[in-house]
Parts: sequence; structure tokens; C-alpha cells
Amino acid sequence: MRELRADIERAGLHTLSGRPSPHSRVLLIAGRPGSGRTALAEEFVRRNADRWPGGVLRARLTDPGGVPVPPERTARDLLAALGAAPAPAGADEDELYEALREALGKRRVLLLLDDVASPEQLLDLLPDTRDCLVVAVGAGPLTGVPDVRPCTVGGLDRTAAVQLLARRSGSAPRITVDPRSAEALAESCGDLPAALALAGGWLASRTKLSVADAARRLAGAPQSDPLERAFRLVYDSLPQTAARMLRLLTLAPAGFVDTHTASALAGCSVGVARSTLDEFVKLGLLHPVRANDDRQDDPHGEREDRAPAVETAAGPHYALPPCLDPPLRALLAQQERQGEVLLARARMLERTVRQLQACHAVTRPEGSAAREQFEGMPRALRFASAAEAGEWLEVRRPALLAAARLAVDEGGGELDTLARRLISALARAFDAHRTPEAAAPELYRLHELVLGVAERGGLHREHAAALLNLGDLDAHTGRLTQAVTRYRAALDASRADGRDGPATGRALESIGGTYAELGDWARAADWYGRALALRLTNGEREAAARLHGRIGAVHTFGGRFGDALREWRAAAAAFRRLRDPQAHARALSEVARVQEYAGRPQESLRICRLALNAAKRAKDGRLEGALRLRLADACERVGETAEAREHRAEAERLLGGPGGEGAGTEGGDPATRSRNTEGACETHSQSKKD
Repeated sequence: MRELRADIERAGLHTLSGRPSPHSRVLLIAGRPGSGRTALAEEFVRRNADRWPGGVLRARLTDPGGVPVPPERTARDLLAALGAAPAPAGADEDELYEALREALGKRRVLLLLDDVASPEQLLDLLPDTRDCLVVAVGAGPLTGVPDVRPCTVGGLDRTAAVQLLARRSGSAPRITVDPRSAEALAESCGDLPAALALAGGWLASRTKLSVADAARRLAGAPQSDPLERAFRLVYDSLPQTAARMLRLLTLAPAGFVDTHTASALAGCSVGVARSTLDEFVKLGLLHPVRANDDRQDDPHGEREDRAPAVETAAGPHYALPPCLDPPLRALLAQQERQGEVLLARARMLERTVRQLQACHAVTRPEGSAAREQFEGMPRALRFASAAEAGEWLEVRRPALLAAARLAVDEGGGELDTLARRLISALARAFDAHRTPEAAAPELYRLHELVLGVAERGGLHREHAAALLNLGDLDAHTGRLTQAVTRYRAALDASRADGRDGPATGRALESIGGTYAELGDWARAADWYGRALALRLTNGEREAAARLHGRIGAVHTFGGRFGDALREWRAAAAAFRRLRDPQAHARALSEVARVQEYAGRPQESLRICRLALNAAKRAKDGRLEGALRLRLADACERVGETAEAREHRAEAERLLGGPGGEGAGTEGGDPATRSRNTEGACETHSQSKKD
């Protein structure tokens, strides 16, 4: 520990050469799995955190199975921990890393990065400031990383190894009465903390055996690796059903283990799964995860902390020690048939779908169909409140997203139906518990997963829907050119079977709306016109009326007042036939606006009066007030000031103040006026019911 602290102050090679690195200093704690490298890093951070007032940030860069954590997830999680503004949905890696570096550059933070597999993972996350410190944990050197100071971790010294054995093996004085056998056992474990923890847990579960018995068994084991010897000592002592559950726990998404995951994987009850997991914790095969963060309570067996995970509203959860993941995966491949593994995955994903359905249903009002379904679920799947469900969703968010990716990637397409159900349930849960801005990044990736499933299965309708959703998210974040590409692809997908599908009209309108956002009025009118022809062919009168208004709006913005008048009059007539007096009044007000822009104030005044009469029939006070303000302006333009005063006074009464809240009139050049006007505010997507 003293050497690590000294390395912080010691000048690196770049500094000594007169060319200090612009990046933060990197302290590398290297060692083989099971050597206690993560525990040492955590202890170093605990003792030195007060030197970095910006706080401590943690991230794990490798998931179980050696799969690198998606860079987007790491960057977004660190940005959230910093309290920075979230990056837009669909942002690329370079944009995310730039936002992260900018946020890190404003604070003195200590960044702990565990399971660093390659220098590239670290280089992308290095802060561009010397005020931060990065503590990296990995297996080997980080070639190409500037100003890195390595610290290699081996085994414990023999005295510390024996003390760890004594703590893990329980209160019986077996260690103190036979110190030579204890030293021999520690030597057989290679003085590795993880191996010592396993051997100690095995001894604690067998109070009648001596330390010498354990030492003889380990010494006679055929495995050459000390950690593997200790693991097989414990594993071979498990009952068959418990050993199978342990193997199947390697299938848990993102290594996240709880009682429901274990129960579904092993095909047993929740009660049996809970008791088995508690036994795994005592043996050192599983570690509880703290309720307040993602750190394991006992990452390498160096502290006596073997109590079950803390019960929270989100429930207890656990993690397999990373050093045991490779041997367990090897045993899974040897002893489980592929069909059985696929069936276990399917059970786990089905359980996750039901939990997500409960997470969504608890937010629905009493008496709704979703709430009635929720009340009929087993007690173990239900949540006591929406807040509890929200906490469950937030704690398990990385694992749930990993489950969605697993459902799409595994099984060669055999799990595609289950994957679609899981993604749909997860999207609904995010919509119910998170703000649209907070949910957008996850929803973007979920729609991309649906896109992959739809392409693989030739599901044209789902393919088009996923592209439309992605286009909406791109448009919402200002990536309009990319949105147009998505919408065009959705149009092609909706027509893939030779006829116009349900998404065709939606895609046509979205393309037109996006061109309107880009200010390309001619193309916007063209695509809206195609959508109008389709709606008229299908007899969709309400949608056709709305599209007449959209076409009239873009013609207005483009200065084509004659075409705009024709479309707005058509919209007004259509809404009148639909017996929608509010929409009829708004369309007439837009006709009056276009007449004003065309330089015909008397005609504008006449149409304004017609719109006001329609608003009165609709009995919409706010609409009537807004139209009276517009009528007052029209009266002033033709010199009828007395009538203008009357309309303005009545408008103030209806709107509750001078001009009303947000009811100001809009006049002048249409090019300088906001495009988000009443009756023409919808731009790049239809209502959800379409």
C-alpha cells in the first residue's frame, strides 16, 4: 500500500523527459485472477479517496465470459455518476467519450476501472487532465498507455494466508492447534486469497474434518493450478442439483444473480434457490453485492463477510467471483447438452418477461386490465408499490439490457419470439418508470435489437416499425438526415411484400415532416402529398384532413400562398364534414392567416369571423380567446379599431389576462415565424394511434 501511494507522487518517464502526458496518471494493479487485485484496488481507493474531492467513479470493463462491456454503457454510466447532462440517444462512441472527457476535466476524481482487458479500453476513457487519477485493474501490461505505473500482485505472505484461512474456516480452533498443516494447506492454495477462501469455506462446512485432511486432499488433487484445485475441492463436494445450478449461473445476464434467476435457470422453486445461494455464499462460490452499488462484498475472500446479500426493495443479488467464471463455463460445456442450456435460458428469459410485465402493471390505475393481470400473478413476482418496481428496474437495468442482447444473439434464432416479447416488456417498463429523455438511449438500442430480429426472420411489419421508432429518436435529437434514411428504409420494408403495409402512411408522413424540419418545403409537400393520396385511397378521412393542413402549412412556409389556400380550405371542409368544430375553426384561422400573408386583409377579416363562429360552436374558450386576438389584429389592419378593442377585451376575459398564457398572435412574414403553429405543429411523426 505504501508503494502504491508513493507511485502517485513519483514522476513518470514522460515527465522526467520534459514531455509530461496531457492525460491523467494511471496506476495499474496487475495480477492473475484470484490474487486479490480488485480487493487491493478497493482498499487503496478507500484510504486515498479524500485526496480527490470530485469523488470516486467505478466501472467494470469486462462482463462474465470475457465479453467487453459495450463502450456506450460505460460512458453513459460514468456520465450519470458525474451528474452530467445525458448524451442524446444514438450518439456514437466518439461523441460519448468527448462528453465524458469534458465532464471529467471539470473535477478532480479518482477513476477505478476493473477488469481492463486491453489498452484501447483504457485509452478511450483517460481524462484529459493531470488532476485525476485512474486506477486500472487487469491481468497484464497496458502497452501504449502513457504514464502508467504497474504494481504486480502475487500471493499473500504465509502468515496472512494462514490468518485468512482461520477467518474463513469458522470459530473451531483447527488452525491454531495444527499450524504446520495450516501452512501446508496455504501452500497448496498458492497463497492466493480466492483459493484460501474456498478452502476455508469448505472446512467451515465440515466441522469434523481437520486441516490436515484438507491439506492432503488438495495436495493429492490432479490439477496443477492452485485455484483450480481449491475450486474442484468445493465443487466436487456439492450435491448434484446444487452443482448443476452453479454451472447454470454462468448464463445469468451480465453476471447478475438473484433468487428468481437461479430458480428459473435450475427449474426449482424460489425457496430452494434462495437456500442454495446462501450455501454458495458460505462456501465462497458466490459473493453478495452491496445494496448501494455494484461492488461485491467479498471480491476475493479477503474479508470475513459471508452474510447473505442485504434485503432491499429490489431484492438481494449476488455475483460469481470472476476467477471462477472460466472453470464453471468449461464444466457447463462438458456436462450440459446444448438443448438443456437453451431451455434454461428460455426459462430465465420467460421469468424476466413476467417480472417486467409486473413492473409495468403496478403503475397502471386500479381496475385496468393490466392491474387485474398483476393481481393474479404469484406473490413472488408482484411489487408492493410503483416505487419498489422502479428501484427493481434501475438496479437490474444492465442485466435486463444484457438479457435482451442475449435473447437476440443466442439460440440461432430459436429464441426470437421470446426476444421480441422481452424487448417489448422492457420498453414498456422504461416508459412507465423513466422520463422520455432518460429512457431514450436504452430504447434506441432496444429498437436496434428488434431490427436485427425482424431482418433475420423476414418480419416486414416489425422491421418497418423498428426503423420508424429509430427514425423518431434520431429526429428528436436533431439527426434529421439520418432520420430521413431510417424513414425511407421503413417505407421500403412496409412495401416488401408488394403492397402498402400499415406503416406505409406513417413512413410517408414522417419523411415529409423531416424535410419540413430541414426547411425543404418542396420535398415536404411532395411526400405529404403521397401520404394524402394513400389515406384517401384507404378512406381514412380524419388522416386526410390532417394532411391537407400539413401540406397547406409547408406551402405557406415556402411562399406558395395559392396552393396553401387550396389545402387549408380543403382541410376546413374535411373537418366540417367530420363534425369536428375545433379543428374546423383552427383550419379556418390558418386560411385567414394565409390571406393576410397574401396581402388581402379584408378577406382575412371575413375568414377570421367565420373561424370565431366555429370556435363558439365548439364551446372552446381558449380557442375562442386566441381567435379573438387574431381577429383584433385583423380589424386594426383595416382600421376598425373599436371592434378590435372589443375583441381584445373579450379575449383577455376568456384567457385570464392580457394576451393570455401562450396565446399571443403571430403575424408578419411566415419565414420569420415559428413553424410550430396551431394546426401545423406536427412535423415528423403521426400520433401513436396511426
